[in-house]
Amino acid sequence: MRFLDVAKVYAQSGAGGNGCIAFRREKFIEYGGPYGGDGGRGGDVIVEAVENLNTLIDFRFQQHVKAQSGEGGKGKVMTGANGDDAVMKVPVGTEIYEEDGESLIIDMATPGMRFRLLKGGNGGFGNYHFKSATNQAPEFALPGLPAEERIFILKLKLIADAGLIGMPNAGKSTFLSRVSAARPKIADYPFTTLEPQLGVVKIDETDFVLADLPGLIEGAHEGVGLGDRFLGHAERCASILHLIDGTGDAVAKTYKTIRAELEAYGNGLEDKPEIVALNKVDAIPEKDLAKKRAALEKACGHKVHVISGVAGTGINTVLRAMAHEINQRRIRQAEERHYATPARAPRTRYERQTVNYKAPVVAKARLTEEVKTPVAKVAKAKKAGAKEGLRLAKAKAAKAKLAEEKIRPKAKTAKSKSRPVGRAKAKPKALSRTAKRARKSGRR
Repeated sequence: MRFLDVAKVYAQSGAGGNGCIAFRREKFIEYGGPYGGDGGRGGDVIVEAVENLNTLIDFRFQQHVKAQSGEGGKGKVMTGANGDDAVMKVPVGTEIYEEDGESLIIDMATPGMRFRLLKGGNGGFGNYHFKSATNQAPEFALPGLPAEERIFILKLKLIADAGLIGMPNAGKSTFLSRVSAARPKIADYPFTTLEPQLGVVKIDETDFVLADLPGLIEGAHEGVGLGDRFLGHAERCASILHLIDGTGDAVAKTYKTIRAELEAYGNGLEDKPEIVALNKVDAIPEKDLAKKRAALEKACGHKVHVISGVAGTGINTVLRAMAHEINQRRIRQAEERHYATPARAPRTRYERQTVNYKAPVVAKARLTEEVKTPVAKVAKAKKAGAKEGLRLAKAKAAKAKLAEEKIRPKAKTAKSKSRPVGRAKAKPKALSRTAKRARKSGRR
């Protein structure tokens, strides 16, 4: 499969369905009234990070992504079907930019992460929605909202624990094939590696991913050679292994050239932990090895490892140094996750749909006890204390007023006998004038 780390995609969400204008016409129902249903909702454009992908080659042949539009409403107050969502599956580590390629929208750095890029249009209301006492036969309906369309730039940055950098023919591909099961192309001419290669390395009890990046030359940040666009894959690495070809004449100058390219690229790559190794020592005479190692240590300012990718000399020492940096980074990340402030549980409709765009409008169950931070508890305690103090102050003022006016509470009087609890008797009906005259005359 060809490696592709940049892609341009045109995406369009689904439009909402139109509302329906219909009236009820049935036998024995004289005034049926409006009967048109609402239109269906258009589909969304969603991006999802998956683990079984490591290239954007799929978007080389599918540059247009469109969601399904919603179906129009129908009679008998039937709502149209909603449109299906369009899901863009991208590798973990993909960054999504605006059309200009500089404004970052989202970084899909977590496996299983989902993000809605475009929202589908809402369906229009049918004429049944507008019936009222003053408008009993509405002859209009609303159209569905139009679809959204945008152009996105996808940039893939491989998530590797360590990266290999150096001049062409420094022995990077040979080193990767020696320490992992990867089989990159190896030849005796420069720029053999035209795209990044990944390999899984295991040393002692540590497993990590090692990325072999294409070679750099002087002026790479200006586009010389393959340029520096592949250096973006090293931005997420915990450490960098800088390989120097020991068979060359000016090893110190070679090191300074690569460092200058890293500083010109920026993005924090020059600040990452660096392990320098002098490669191909099996082809260097012993009297020249010490001089080259001393010159390289003077140029970089720290220890230089002496290795041979072909013979296997010093390989384990370099791998243990890389594993140490990687483990330190993993420990720091674990501590940051442990001490990170937990996210507040969403309570409103807007907050729920921000976290999960498919959340129901009304939560199924409301929590009886809400999780609150210590700061919120302290504020609640202070508020309760202030209310209690105000109540006590009012009671004390009322007592002082009674004492000042020398008002004593009245003696309790004897309670009158209360009527037995029961249903009240009905009030007698008033007599008419004819009934009153009949009672006076003695007639019924």
